[in-house]
Amino acid sequence: MKLVKSLLLGSAAGFAAVAGAQAADLPSRKAAPVEYVRVCSAYGAGFFYIPGTETCLRVGGRVRAEYTVGTRYGEGQDAYGTRSRGRLNVDARTATAYGTLRTFFRYELTVSSGFYAGAIGGNQGIIAPGQARNGQGGPGTASNLDLAFVQFGPITAGRAQSFFDFYANDFGFSTLRTADSRLNLLAYTATFGSGFSATVSLEDRNTGTGQRENGVVSPAGTAAILGQDFPDVVASLRVDQGWGSAQLSGAITQRNISNTGPLFNASKDEMGFAIQGGVKINLPMLAAGDVLFLQAAYADGALGYLGWGGQFGSGRQTTAVAGNQLVINDFGVSAFGNTKSATGWSFVAAFRHFWTPQLRTEIYGSYSELSLGYTLAAQAVPGRVSRPLDPKEMILAGNLIWSPVSGLDIGLEVIYTRTELKQAVLAANNAGARPVLAAGGRLVKSDDAVAARFRIQRDF
Repeated sequence: MKLVKSLLLGSAAGFAAVAGAQAADLPSRKAAPVEYVRVCSAYGAGFFYIPGTETCLRVGGRVRAEYTVGTRYGEGQDAYGTRSRGRLNVDARTATAYGTLRTFFRYELTVSSGFYAGAIGGNQGIIAPGQARNGQGGPGTASNLDLAFVQFGPITAGRAQSFFDFYANDFGFSTLRTADSRLNLLAYTATFGSGFSATVSLEDRNTGTGQRENGVVSPAGTAAILGQDFPDVVASLRVDQGWGSAQLSGAITQRNISNTGPLFNASKDEMGFAIQGGVKINLPMLAAGDVLFLQAAYADGALGYLGWGGQFGSGRQTTAVAGNQLVINDFGVSAFGNTKSATGWSFVAAFRHFWTPQLRTEIYGSYSELSLGYTLAAQAVPGRVSRPLDPKEMILAGNLIWSPVSGLDIGLEVIYTRTELKQAVLAANNAGARPVLAAGGRLVKSDDAVAARFRIQRDF
């Protein structure tokens, strides 16, 4: 028995030796080395190298929750509104022999109700009489490709912030009468050193988030804007230094106007323009992070560059019923077929002050005046001769924002808007109609609106 056991153990050892020798003859496969994510410090915090490339990537975003209350001008509306918004930012940059190659996009999804649905020109302090509720059945999710551009050396191509803009609603929860538009463009920027740069940009005004093109009106006939021959041409000169920034910008825009009436039938090319100057002053002597913006702009036949679009007015001056609205137009056509451009100017001021590193206040406002040069059917009052309404508008707002941790803002803001017209108009009723005096209507020459908004926002 001992002999059999010894033979079996010897055989097993022999097989193991042979198998080991054969295995040694087989080709070996080493595990691929693990490539860990490397931090990229060339472009600021949050960037990392995409494994296997020299491209630095940063992924960020925002989640915002807002709650607004204010004055309503119709029983069919809610006196409040809510908003939820999610934002995704993707920023990829690569160093090349020609300069930095950058691609960036920002995508947003938003659900809003109440006051947000009835906003005039983005100002949540104004909701037009006759605006229907949007809460029945629940509002849908609105999507927006806010930015999507490529920068390669001096070239910027895609959907980007207009190079005309300076104070583009940088502070606050609401909007002012200021140029603020993201649109499709193709731009070239030359840098001269010491923070100076100049840009020439071709911008498609029909793709902007802000309304850059307004229409044409003809009380004596029919007028329309025909197709355009070229996009808006924008040029700017800018300086960025330790004390702050300054910019001078201008834009030229085309309007091909068709007008038909009892005494005329023709089309005509008209040119509009806008100029703007602004300065941003850093005020570290007050507190770290304190900033003051000052900006002034003038437009002729291009009121969208002042932030005007859609309709004008506050309170009972406005209405959600299209035929009764006081509509903004860039040009008017007279009874004899002559075109006249609408002009206007605006002034913007905004100040941010840090009481502590975690507590800040933003106070901002705008004042604007328009000279329209046309009248509207909606402003007609029986027995009175209509004159251009030439609105004067003031917007004032202030907030208090607490940032207990980095990237988190909790704030409350109040906004006040007032509009004065050169001539009184029939006030809009709850349904958005303008009943005449004989039917119980009343006249309104100036009106205002007030709203307050609470916001919780996390940026990451």
